[in-house]
Amino acid sequence: MMTRALTRTLATLLAAAGLTACASTPPKVDTAGYYARPIGTAPATANATPYSPGLVCLAMAARGAGRRSPTIAVGRIADYTGKQEDGLAGPRLTQGGSLMAITALAKAGAEMVERIDTSVPELELRYANNKLLSDSGQSPGGYRPIAAGQYAGSDYVIAGGITELNYNIRSSGLEAGVGGSGASSAKGVISGKSYVMNIGIDLRLIDTRTMRIVDVISYQKQIIGREVGGGAFSFLGSNIIDISAGRGEMEPLQLGVRTLIERASLEFMANLYGVPVQGCLPANDPIGS
Repeated sequence: MMTRALTRTLATLLAAAGLTACASTPPKVDTAGYYARPIGTAPATANATPYSPGLVCLAMAARGAGRRSPTIAVGRIADYTGKQEDGLAGPRLTQGGSLMAITALAKAGAEMVERIDTSVPELELRYANNKLLSDSGQSPGGYRPIAAGQYAGSDYVIAGGITELNYNIRSSGLEAGVGGSGASSAKGVISGKSYVMNIGIDLRLIDTRTMRIVDVISYQKQIIGREVGGGAFSFLGSNIIDISAGRGEMEPLQLGVRTLIERASLEFMANLYGVPVQGCLPANDPIGS
């Protein structure tokens, strides 16, 4: 008669053999060709700030008044805060301030020249100088000619950086509890917190012919965060019931940087166009009121 220990041993071996067989079975591929279907079907939308309509409004106002944009280049708009992401080696704020400024100027109808990534034009210029580059549709024997002054120069350049990131400049909280006084009585708690931080930028407009700084803008924007939570705790006979729920939301930091850059670009371009900025500002803008 088989002993109990031997029975357990055989059961263990059979289970291990079953797991091995499962592990060696290749995963089944569905008809769409995926091992797992990705989630998330949210469509792409315009990345706008409250000042984006104002930039478009300014471009239309300048066009209606017959004002032409000077040629503008965007230089380095760096993160000078030195703040790092919590627990990570990366920076807390975006490193794409220059790209945000180019997008903002395009909304305002500015004429621009590239000064951030010139690697491809410089490479093609070198090829053309060696008569190795032909234009599209040319025969292999033809080559692109190089003319003196073929690259457009700029009238102004925008440069600067993100200079402030101040955590928790104000916070508040509330917590309330309710329940019986007995050890096994049901108890509940609800809490709420809010906090405010801010970011700041300093940008300058430079005349590229004289290197004179002709305009300087320094703006700050506050970022709001909120947390709400609640829970209930109770004994039910020999069982313990503990239920909790919460919700938190925070205005995106990088969108705050974009908002500041768009507000500064709006003012820069209004001054260059010679068009009043007040008619294109949101109703709640505190600076232009």
